[in-house]
Amino acid sequence: MALLIMIVRKMAKNKWLELSLLLGLVISVGLASSMPIYTSAILQRMLIKDLELQQEMQQVYPGVFWSSAYLTGEMTLEQGLERIKETDRYMRESALPGFDLPIISYVIERSTDRYKLAPADPTRLDPSVQRVVDVVALSEMEKHTVLKDGAWPKPEPVDGVYEVLVVEESLTGLKAVVGNEFVIEDSSAPAALKFRIVGVVDRKSFDDLYWYNVLSSYKSSFLVPFETFEKHFTEDKILPVRSSIWYAAADYSRMTLESITRFIQVYNRTEAFLINRFSNGTSMKAPALTTLQGYYAKEEKLRMMLWSLNVPVMIMLGYYLFMVSNLITERQKTEIAVLRSRGASRVQIVIGYLLEGLLLGAVALAIGPYLGLMLTKVLGASNGFLEFVQRAALQVKLSGEAFQYGFIAVAVSVLMTILPVLFATRATIVGHKQQMARGQKLSFWHKYLVDLILVGVSIYGLITFQRRMADMKALGLDAADLQMDPLLFLVPALFILGSSFLMLRIYPLLIQAIYTVGRKWWPPSLYSTLLQVGRSSTQYQAIMVFLSVTLATGMFSASAARTINKNASEKIMYKTGADITLKIKWENDAPPEPISGGEASEEEEAAPAEPVVKKKVQFSEPPFLPLTQLPGVEHAAKVFQKKDVAFTVGKDRGTALLMGIDTDDFGRTSWLRDGLLEHHFYDYLNVLAAEPSAVLISRTMAETHNLKPGDRISAGWGGVEAANFTVYGIVDYWPSWNPNPAFGSRPSATTTGNNKNAKVQYPMLIVGHLSYIQNNMALEPYEVWLKMKEGSSSQTLYDALEQKSIPVEQLTDARQQLILAKNDPFQLAINGVMTLGFLISIIISFCGFLLYWILSLSSRVLQLGILRAMGISFRQLMVMLVGEQLMTSGAALGIGVMLGIVTGRLFVPMFQLSLQSSAQVPPFEVTFDPQDQLQLLIIVVMMLAIGLTILGSMLSRIKIHQAVKLGED
Repeated sequence: MALLIMIVRKMAKNKWLELSLLLGLVISVGLASSMPIYTSAILQRMLIKDLELQQEMQQVYPGVFWSSAYLTGEMTLEQGLERIKETDRYMRESALPGFDLPIISYVIERSTDRYKLAPADPTRLDPSVQRVVDVVALSEMEKHTVLKDGAWPKPEPVDGVYEVLVVEESLTGLKAVVGNEFVIEDSSAPAALKFRIVGVVDRKSFDDLYWYNVLSSYKSSFLVPFETFEKHFTEDKILPVRSSIWYAAADYSRMTLESITRFIQVYNRTEAFLINRFSNGTSMKAPALTTLQGYYAKEEKLRMMLWSLNVPVMIMLGYYLFMVSNLITERQKTEIAVLRSRGASRVQIVIGYLLEGLLLGAVALAIGPYLGLMLTKVLGASNGFLEFVQRAALQVKLSGEAFQYGFIAVAVSVLMTILPVLFATRATIVGHKQQMARGQKLSFWHKYLVDLILVGVSIYGLITFQRRMADMKALGLDAADLQMDPLLFLVPALFILGSSFLMLRIYPLLIQAIYTVGRKWWPPSLYSTLLQVGRSSTQYQAIMVFLSVTLATGMFSASAARTINKNASEKIMYKTGADITLKIKWENDAPPEPISGGEASEEEEAAPAEPVVKKKVQFSEPPFLPLTQLPGVEHAAKVFQKKDVAFTVGKDRGTALLMGIDTDDFGRTSWLRDGLLEHHFYDYLNVLAAEPSAVLISRTMAETHNLKPGDRISAGWGGVEAANFTVYGIVDYWPSWNPNPAFGSRPSATTTGNNKNAKVQYPMLIVGHLSYIQNNMALEPYEVWLKMKEGSSSQTLYDALEQKSIPVEQLTDARQQLILAKNDPFQLAINGVMTLGFLISIIISFCGFLLYWILSLSSRVLQLGILRAMGISFRQLMVMLVGEQLMTSGAALGIGVMLGIVTGRLFVPMFQLSLQSSAQVPPFEVTFDPQDQLQLLIIVVMMLAIGLTILGSMLSRIKIHQAVKLGED
């Protein structure tokens, strides 16, 4: 108890330091606990979105759980009926509650064998018509059907006749009307039952999930009330029950990640239950199962990505905790040394500090997960890096896993805070005084070459990544084809940390050189500052490394987020070619496709095949002007594309994509990133416009066939006479054209060139004038590319297309794809985590900066008081502090920004491995937004200004006589 009281008193004495340490612990726990919360929330959103997409694409409700049992001859009727009743109880008491989801609809369907029918009155119906039906009952059918004709059937037979309902298609198949009676005339039937059609039904609502089948599937069925079926057929066995179906529709919008496991378990248990009782006569359907089973891989990939993105921030927080703990330990080294000299063991001292860390850790564990919950909500609103929008909130909740992550973070953080104490307990009071007298000494990092080791490891990781990327490009692989090493994402953090220490190995030498060069001319204030910084380099290392690491981490996060967002959007824009592309239906005189089927006779097979003469299809071009006048359209262009066009270069032959354009319209409409071509995109279009027969060709085509500007080629396709073209330019990229090779495809035998990989066939491109192609080759359908006005609505365009009855066969909207990309869970994770990392870097660097300099100034009260007593004015002292700040904090901030840029240039491309964008077009390009650097500059200036204001305020309060008296004491 006495030890606990002593610890509490010591913490109260150093309350600002302890609060700073607690701040770091809380942020660390919050960040760690936000990972499982955010992962679950993102996967939750992705789960519902994928199920909604499945419903839209497959027109099947994903919440369906359908199972059936067919009674085979391997069991008696009594055994089969008993097992059906067992299944009823299992479904009601085990399966459906096991989903733990709202059940929108639950249906039990029973049916008998099919029997031949004969009209009870042959004079009213044609007895020669073959009629075969089964008797079917669906539970609660009356609530979900509407009577179109006739009346509802009685629950009991009327004069020995069962009243039944039919669907409209049944009347046509049975050649009957309402009121007709039929009798079973089948040797397999146990009784010659009579049935009377009393009504025709239809579904009450077409979006009712009760109906898992279309009504036409009951066109050969008599529908009886479920209670009637159960009493007379299931219990009394008047007709044997042959099959039973159990159908449930669960509300999939209420699914959670826990529901995935439950859903799969219920499906597997139900399958085993049915097979155990009905052997092979069972069947099950659950459309959502394929989507749910793939979520384990998605969850693992998302967790790996979140960890990889958070590694630099976690290392930064760990160093912050180490720095604050080291500051606390430095202030208490004398106390620790006295305790050691008076007989206290190292274990006893460490236990005291460990209890202190555990107290702070317990508070952090109590607060941190709730901070993580708040952080997750902030991340859910991110629409881009440092962009927040009002979107549907993520479904976040605290889980046991979040507290587990928080506990691990507390354990690691407490360990980080104990490390300085372990180092401090090695010194006695004599050794401590000796260390204080020695101003300069090598730090642990420099003494054991940790900085060089970290930089070396990071460079090795970079080389490994570059080797993998080279292998991908050589083989035409995508990132999914190689195993991703998560340790690669630790490399940037190691590079930042190691480079920071490496720079501080060099920085004191630079300060010493500056001091030596101008020692005869420096004013006293600068002379003192250079001496202070040069002789106490170890003292400033902690804050300088901390500031450079945090700023570099922030710059790296900003660069990574900007790069990933920009490359994702550019990939969509390049692939589409413009904001919107349309394929309009062209009228033509092509004959209808022949109907295949049937077997040919022997005479037909023996007859010689007549040559098939293909008629040249004539197309009628639809009007183009209405498309240019659609609402929101700024420019429109005709773009003709023909795949596998045969071209000839001397004796060489090959195939390429032929694109026909109008140069002016194409330049105003299409999209291409600057810098992809040797010259500006418009320059190539201007060159192309000079001659009707001019073409641009791809570099793959030029290198493969040794073509250069001025060479002539001919090109054409089946049924079209080849036309001659002249090469006017060579391009590496072109809107919508992918120059990357397709893996596994082989070049034709006639293709020659200097491509090293024989398994890779490089796509080729020819770009010419649309008018020249139409006049000299053929008029065939082209695409229409649209560039939309800023702020225009896609929906308005869609409505206009529908109102003007423009026959659109295919529409690709790049702007809508960009919106979908921003809502992609992985994109949300990247933007959210990078934004969080950037903000945490700024907050932590500001807190660490103020904390360090306030403590540094308070520890130098005696020195500053003596300087004032010697006649140094307050203004000169402020100049000294400003110089000291610029040489330490200012230099560290400059190093941090520089390291952030270098780290981004070197390591941001590694994200191609996780984003599967190694073969993306346009190529992956590292991006730095000047806005981010401006924000950093503003924050740094504000931080220095606030720090200097606080330091000046503290300096103005120092009393000379108190400082000197303190030194005498």
